[in-house]
Amino acid sequence: MNAKRSRDVWDPLIPSGQDRNRARAVPGTPQTRAPAYRLAYDDTDFMCREELRPVRLQLELLKPELMLQEHGIKSTAVLFGGARIPESGGIAWAAKNETQRRNLEDNARYYDEARAFARLCAEHSKSTGGEEFVVVTGGGPGVMEAGNRGAADVGAKSIGLNIVLPHEQAPNEYVTPELCFNFHYFAIRKMHFLMRARVIAVFPGGFGTMDELFESLTLIQTGRMERVPVLLFGKEFWSKAINLEFLAEQGTISPDDAALIDPVDSGEEAWEIVQNFYGI
Repeated sequence: MNAKRSRDVWDPLIPSGQDRNRARAVPGTPQTRAPAYRLAYDDTDFMCREELRPVRLQLELLKPELMLQEHGIKSTAVLFGGARIPESGGIAWAAKNETQRRNLEDNARYYDEARAFARLCAEHSKSTGGEEFVVVTGGGPGVMEAGNRGAADVGAKSIGLNIVLPHEQAPNEYVTPELCFNFHYFAIRKMHFLMRARVIAVFPGGFGTMDELFESLTLIQTGRMERVPVLLFGKEFWSKAINLEFLAEQGTISPDDAALIDPVDSGEEAWEIVQNFYGI
């Protein structure tokens, strides 16, 4: 028996995977076919019980974290944005009427800017050995696809943090396959977005994008997260979607809180802010 495990650490105990295979090879009898006989960690029905939610939360935190460590990912460039924004010249598949179709197709320029900004991040990432400023998106279509595609344009790896939804959220083809993760819990997925974030770029989107934006801002505002550049792509879009001046006038945020955000319109403008922030 080889008692060495990862990182050459001595461990004389039999691996759990070996016992799992042994248990599966036991001859079938009424006893061994009963659910009670299954090893707990190899029993998907047991693992999906409501009482096991704390364990599943921990597993969703651990699995991507361990795999990102194994791939040497030290920091990330996070791209948030709408799944429904099409590529320039593409079809606004999510439009429900002519107004939505026209607006979504007008907003296709943000697909291009997300791709351009991701490309700039990925070029810098490659210059550091692919460990810093690694592009991470939600792994789906729209702006997310543009981010992963920008990294692929320069031959850089990128991360996709997918989530199980009834629509919209199959992985796009540009995510690096070994860095394509799937989640059940939104909360754990958002933790992974921010745990290595060096910059947060937010493009036009809907409820999900706003949820990700405000979670990030809340953590920074309350000092639970280090200050990093938060870039809002689309000055006109966000000035109508979020009225920060009104919130400050009402006293529900500090007048200084608006300074946590940098409105931008292009990938080049955004990358210049990142360069100045970190002295790159």
